[in-house]
Amino acid sequence: MEWIHELFQQYGYYVLLVGLLLEYIALPFPGEPTLAYAGFLSHQGDLNLPILIMLSFIGTSVGMTFQYFLGNKLGMPFIQKYGKYVFLTQKKIDMTKIWFDTYGYFLIFIAFFIPGVRHFTGYFAGIINLPFRRFAMTIYSGALFWVSFFLIGGYWLGENLEEIFQILGQHIWKILFGMIIITLITRFRKNIKHMILKLIN
Repeated sequence: MEWIHELFQQYGYYVLLVGLLLEYIALPFPGEPTLAYAGFLSHQGDLNLPILIMLSFIGTSVGMTFQYFLGNKLGMPFIQKYGKYVFLTQKKIDMTKIWFDTYGYFLIFIAFFIPGVRHFTGYFAGIINLPFRRFAMTIYSGALFWVSFFLIGGYWLGENLEEIFQILGQHIWKILFGMIIITLITRFRKNIKHMILKLIN
């Protein structure tokens, strides 16, 4: 997490304001770890927690609003053609559609806590012409809850958060390996089951 610390030393509050805005335009930015670390810095007295919440909320809300109007203006054909250049693949669009068909407006609120979905709910909402007023009420309340959750969490964890990051850093390759194995098993479970049954028989 040293590089995140260096970012805050250089740019202060702008890290979250600009970083979260860029994340919700679908550019890579580690939102949750950065929010939690900013909360930790506020615990140390380096940053002000209410200001962090306000700027994080603004960055997230502006990014999601940009998503909505871009999706609404350009539509699905444009997103399908050029979305891949900002990691907005057809697979992620389809996944967001499935989630939205299942959960409706509730998805817009909880999507902040679902990696791979939250970055595209704004685009999708704009593409299918959801009423902006209702979208805005849901997305802004979700944004405020999401940024507050991680900032206040980092604040209350305090020194323990640094220990958690150190442990994660030491075991990151084990964690990634475990995630890859779980993903492969989940994706190819039918093939694996078929192979096992074939071996048994």
